[in-house]
Amino acid sequence: MSQVLLVRHGQASWGADDYDALSPRGVEQSAVLGAALAARGVEPTLLLAGAMRRHRQTAAAAAEAAGWELDVATDEGWNEFDHLQVLSQHPTPEGVDVMSSRGAFQRWFAGATSRWTGGAHDDDYTEPFAVFTARVEAALERTVAAVAGGGTAVVFTSGGPMGWVAASALAGDATTWLRLNEVTVNTGVTKLVTGSRGTTLLTVNEHSHLPLDVVTYR
Repeated sequence: MSQVLLVRHGQASWGADDYDALSPRGVEQSAVLGAALAARGVEPTLLLAGAMRRHRQTAAAAAEAAGWELDVATDEGWNEFDHLQVLSQHPTPEGVDVMSSRGAFQRWFAGATSRWTGGAHDDDYTEPFAVFTARVEAALERTVAAVAGGGTAVVFTSGGPMGWVAASALAGDATTWLRLNEVTVNTGVTKLVTGSRGTTLLTVNEHSHLPLDVVTYR
């Protein structure tokens, strides 16, 4: 039996000029994750990351802490959706600085992603939701094939792809994805196993490796 561990990247630089870089807390989370996986006896045969900097930085910090010496391969299929474009198509709340209020930002983000997943405005997006989900499903198929026969893949990705893998495994839809995407923890782990029964979801968003004061969602 093979297994695929999907890891959300560590906390990125929310509110900074360059979001696509880990914050100091994100580096800490990534190292804690790597040490915890190694302590549990996880020995990957494949380390894989999306092409975003936060994916690569999370992979590097986790691998160093775990003592893994494998090179990290890249698969752009594990990239996050373009959240900036999705947000740009939805009006910001009036009279509120969304970047200074996490609550206001979350409401804006929820409205924007609901519009994107709804399907009525697909022409407004470079990557409509259906195209995004097909991309993620193809990336999962490639990953499963790469570890067929008993391997272990540790994949460093983002909350959007992880949420869709879980939602689709549960026969869910866009509404399921929206709910999962809101609560994905930085460096949370979603685990799948593959064998004669196909690919089966075992755990979603597992983050017991993180002390409570280190848990973040954005």
